[in-house]
Amino acid sequence: MFTGLVEEVGTLHSISKQGEAMVLCIRAGKVIEGVRLGDSISVNGVCLTVTAFSSTSFHADVMPQTYRHTSLKQLRPGASVNLERAMAANSRFGGHIVQGHVDGTAIIVNRIVDSNAVVFEFQLEHPSIGRYMIPKGSIAIDGISLTLIQVEESNFAVSIIPHTLSQTSLTHKNIGDTVNVECDVLGKYVERLLGFTSKAERDIDTRLTQSSSKSSKITESFLTEHGFC
Repeated sequence: MFTGLVEEVGTLHSISKQGEAMVLCIRAGKVIEGVRLGDSISVNGVCLTVTAFSSTSFHADVMPQTYRHTSLKQLRPGASVNLERAMAANSRFGGHIVQGHVDGTAIIVNRIVDSNAVVFEFQLEHPSIGRYMIPKGSIAIDGISLTLIQVEESNFAVSIIPHTLSQTSLTHKNIGDTVNVECDVLGKYVERLLGFTSKAERDIDTRLTQSSSKSSKITESFLTEHGFC
């Protein structure tokens, strides 16, 4: 689990690609401190596993499922990437719950300077995930915990303060670029639970209907025979 607070911006050193599978070599510093094989590191919002590392870089595999559904496939050597280690149990929870499980991608359609902030407007490539977004709710863009300031059917916007812009890869993002989007997990759990509740209610209604439709074995002759009439 992550918090969406980017620890550092790394640099993609190299990519080894075979079909829709990739191995990324990423140059970094802070996130390598105390790293072990098998540790999780968020790369542009995607939870990846460290498969090898040195004092200046680490390697991570990208499987076909991740390749197909995230923007990692668009990375090229030299690209800047947001990095965050998995949350430690004794650390502050400064952002929101980020799993590193990308829901989809979005394209930057506008970038507007608003006093000391920059407003980024996005268009979802798969509008269906927009149902998990609410104004003033949380969202992770390329692994950055942000607050939604506007939500429409397939478009949304966030406002970036100068510190966040300068300390993340968003500073290099322009109109037409693609980013990874992870919606707040709470909405997804609620939707799933409500779906199960609805199914259970439908099953109960079906059983009641089937029960009431069965013909009763209690007839007038039955009652007479047993001394009730």
